[in-house]
Parts: sequence; structure tokens; C-alpha cells
Amino acid sequence: MQPPHPTRFTVSHSKFKVGRSTFSVLLGFFVCLMPTALRAEDLVEFLNGAKATGLMKEIRKEKREFDFEIQLGGRKLVRTYTFDKVHAVTMQGKRHILTPMVASPATDNSSESPASRTKAQVLELINTVGSTPPDWFDSTPLDYPKTLELDWPLNPNEKGWNNQKNVGQYKWDVINPNPGRWRSGLRLMHHLMTLHKNQPALLERDIKVVGEMYFELFQDYPRAAFWLRQAKVQVPEPQSIHLAECYWRMGNKQMALDMLNARSLPTNAIKLLGDMGQTDRAIQLAGAFAKMNRPHEAYLLAGDACRVAGRHQEAISFYQKVLDSPDARNEEYAKRYHGLARDCIEALNLTEKANVAKVADGAYRASSVGYSGAVEVEVRVTNHQIEEVKVTKHVEKQFYAAITDTTAQIVKKQSVRGIDATSRATITSQAIVNATAKALAKGAQ
Repeated sequence: MQPPHPTRFTVSHSKFKVGRSTFSVLLGFFVCLMPTALRAEDLVEFLNGAKATGLMKEIRKEKREFDFEIQLGGRKLVRTYTFDKVHAVTMQGKRHILTPMVASPATDNSSESPASRTKAQVLELINTVGSTPPDWFDSTPLDYPKTLELDWPLNPNEKGWNNQKNVGQYKWDVINPNPGRWRSGLRLMHHLMTLHKNQPALLERDIKVVGEMYFELFQDYPRAAFWLRQAKVQVPEPQSIHLAECYWRMGNKQMALDMLNARSLPTNAIKLLGDMGQTDRAIQLAGAFAKMNRPHEAYLLAGDACRVAGRHQEAISFYQKVLDSPDARNEEYAKRYHGLARDCIEALNLTEKANVAKVADGAYRASSVGYSGAVEVEVRVTNHQIEEVKVTKHVEKQFYAAITDTTAQIVKKQSVRGIDATSRATITSQAIVNATAKALAKGAQ
């Protein structure tokens, strides 16, 4: 397997290897300042939906801004715009995306979102934005213990656990549970790709890990999709479901469904099908896994799918199946899934009381069973609006983006209904939802 990006940007991210794309046409102009207009009728599309036509006058790559000349009331005016306010620029008839607009996708029961994208648009987003480094990449130091063995073999010979020596264990123990380490951790993985560029098996593993990190930690779907495609993930690999979700989150449900149209799917496909509104198919797949001696996880995911769809009685029946399933991997496993199922049932039964319109102003606390222990939240309500949901205490290790993602969804929807759990952290997400429902119910009038 060849290194994914044989060329380098020499603009603002010189240490990050990327492939040639249409975006490089635009960025090529950034190598030098442009004191004169490029052409007539350039087009700027802003993130707020507005558009402007005129002439590109000057691009200052070090400040990530440009000057654009427009006609207003018969006069020529030059305005300065920063890159982070602009969605796309069309120059010389070619359109280049600066900042992606990734909106929540439409569900089966809603009209198609204006932010939905064609397959060609999704692929353009992946090949332009996805192939570039994040803004913070170059300013993030390459920081890791010098005791780490960067050769990171696929099958380490050492016995025991040493997270200061084994890269995989360092990622699990140090990077994943510490958001402050996520950026430097991703920088480390990119460094490993450079070190392993002549070792195809290691490089393929590194690329896959980079894609997973963009997906699980940052919810950066264009970049996650770019790297997962570079890794050529295939169904039934769990990472293939990550790629399918990237397509859906970027606005093309059919691309995701095409990937899920396979005879053999991994367990995490149950969650994605449920989130996409394919509830009956999610239930069907969960039933197949339940017959394969995995009833606790399967029935829990089936319950979650029904819960997202608003089919609460069906959700409760599946959570009850979790409680009724006698076979468990071990006592700790049974305790975790039984505790979560009980909390899910309790939260659903509190749905009406948890309606924020019925909750008095104040701060309310409650907890629910997570993966490693109790997850405690505090909910602040002002004028019958959920002002903030904050996780105040937890002992979760692999929570990925759940703590910020799930709380943000609840505040945005002003409800605990229809919250889709964060991928790879479904138990933590549901614990936050359940604890929030319990907390809101305490303030019900």
C-alpha cells in the first residue's frame, strides 16, 4: 500500500501530506499575494446562505482572509472576509469549498433538508475539505512519551499492559479519556503514518486509526470519510459503518444505505439504521444478533432504535428483554446492561414529567448507569428552557465525543426525546439522556 498523500501543502499546513484535489487550485493562489483582480464575476458563498459576486482582489494566506470587490449602489467597494465565514468560492468557473456546512440529516419522517447533498457533492467535500488538515494541526505540538515504541507492531510480543510503551495502550488509556490529548494524539498518529510509509501493513492500520479518531473524537465527518476511504474499509468491518454514517451525516442517506445493503453487518449497524429511521430493519438485525448469544447488546440497541423513533412502548419491551435475558458474559457485564435497561425504562416512563415546559426554574441533578459506573448530570432550566446540561461526574473511559455531543443535542432539541446516541459511546450517551430525564422530572410542577 502506498502512502496516501505523495504531495505536500506548502501553504499553512506544510507538515501534513495531502493528495492533489480541486481545492489545491484555490490554495495555489495563496502561495503569493495577488494585488490585482483575477477575473470578472467571482462568487463567494457565505455560511449564512448569502452570496456575493464581484472580483477577488487579494488573498492573505497567513491571516486566512481575502479582499473582495463588489458593486453597491453604482460604487465599487472592497470588503475583507475571513475564511471561517465563507462556505465556498467560485473562481475561473471552478467551485472550491473553504468551510463545510454539515447539517443534521433529514429522517424518514421529515422533508428533505436543503443541506442534503448529491453523491458528487459529498465526494467533493471529502476530496477537498477531507483531504486537508484541521486549522489547529500545525500549532499542535507532537507530544508523546519518549518511551513509546513507535514501531508499533501489529502483534506486540510483550506481555502485560504498559501504556507508556505500547502505542495502542497509550491511545486507549491516555489519549481517548483525555480530550486535552485528542489533538496531540491525532498528530502522533499522522507522525506514525510517516514513519511507516514503507511498511504497508502498518500504514494501513495507521490510516484506519486516523479515520476512526476523526470520527469518534472530533465528529469530523469529511476527514473521517477521507481516511476511512484511504484505508479501503469494507463491510462487515465495524469501521465501514463509520464510513456509512459519515455519508449520512454529510447529507446523502442513499450512500449510507448502499453500504448497509449487505448480507453480513456488524453490530454497530443496528444503531446507525435506527438513527437513520430504518427502525424495522434495525429491529430485524438486532433479532439476528440476539440469536447469536448476544441478546443484551442487541436488545438494548433495538430499544434505542425504537426510542429514537418515538416508539416508546416497543422500546420498553426491548429493554425488558435485556432484563429477562439469562445469559451474560459475566457478572459485571450483566450488571451494566441490566442497570442501563432499568434506567432507560424509568426515563421513558418519566417522559411526560421531563417535559421542560412543565419544569420550574432551577438546577437539578440526577445520575444513571454508564459503562464504567454512574454518570451524573446537572440540568439548568430558565423560563421553561433547558439552558445547560452538564456532566458533573463520571468514571467513563472510552466516552469519545458523547459528553459534549449528547448534552448539546438535548439543549438544541429542548427535550430528551429523539436523541441519537454518539457512535462508539452509546451507553454513555444513553446514561446522559436518562440522567437528564430524571433530573428534569424532579422539577416538574
